[in-house]
Amino acid sequence: MTVGILLPRDLPIAQLVPYARRAEALGFAEIWVVEDLPFRGGIAQAGAVLAGTERIRVGVGILPAAVRNPAFAAMEASTLAELYPGRLVLGVGHGMTGWVRQVGAWPASPLTMLDEHVSAVRALLHGSSVTVDGRYVQLDAVQLHSPPSVVPPVLAGVRGPRSLALAGRVADGVVLAEPVTPEYLAGVLEHVGRQLPVVAYCVAAVDDDPDVARARVRPALEWIGEPDWDAHIAPLPFADDFHAMRLASSSRAEFLERMPADWVDQLAVVGTPRDARRRIAELHAAGVTCAVLIPVGSDPMVALDELASLV
Repeated sequence: MTVGILLPRDLPIAQLVPYARRAEALGFAEIWVVEDLPFRGGIAQAGAVLAGTERIRVGVGILPAAVRNPAFAAMEASTLAELYPGRLVLGVGHGMTGWVRQVGAWPASPLTMLDEHVSAVRALLHGSSVTVDGRYVQLDAVQLHSPPSVVPPVLAGVRGPRSLALAGRVADGVVLAEPVTPEYLAGVLEHVGRQLPVVAYCVAAVDDDPDVARARVRPALEWIGEPDWDAHIAPLPFADDFHAMRLASSSRAEFLERMPADWVDQLAVVGTPRDARRRIAELHAAGVTCAVLIPVGSDPMVALDELASLV
């Protein structure tokens, strides 16, 4: 199992490359950049990080399929893969519904869109001439002039049962948003239907005092009480109590404050370094191949250094 780190989406731009270099020096195997509206583009960040480092693998998690033509997405990915062989991992998904709707790109059938897009991108990266007349993708004998010698894997960033089943049919692996638990993973693997690489985002903080570490991760769990995260929570033994507490809380802040410590421990990689390493091992045993740690706290560089104890 490998341990990666997330590059914070709001990191000051002057710190982007230094952060990546520091992650590489500390021994993280992978660094993942995010493309969240309205922050920064995934391909541009990946290019900067690849150019500024020497060995670390760079994941793009994720590019929303509906906002890019697959031929041009494949060209961008192929260019990076040619320049930096074996160091790129490409994540593609639906994107957050609200953001994609905000730019007028949410498709009538997100599953069909993702199927057609991922299938076309993968075929192009493998050097095929692609002709397809789909519902969303139309390509006429498109073929990359110089496909990469080392083809980057295309992972599907998805969470729902039907999307996970689609990933099992057309993608090279899956990228899972936080929180990731062994219980959630069991359902993910069942829906995927075959053995594939699993990249899991995990909110993370460590401290010799586990309560201090829990206090740091709580704000990063703010959104998990919302409906989009139901798939992550439903398999957990405390799911009913979780939903009841959210309904009884007047705000996300109150919900976070009331959340029991043992729930926090299951929803994050948190506690002492020993506690956190044990949780990573549990995720690995459940099927995670790369745990991507999401640093928390006011200083991303300090958080990065603290999480290096888990590498």
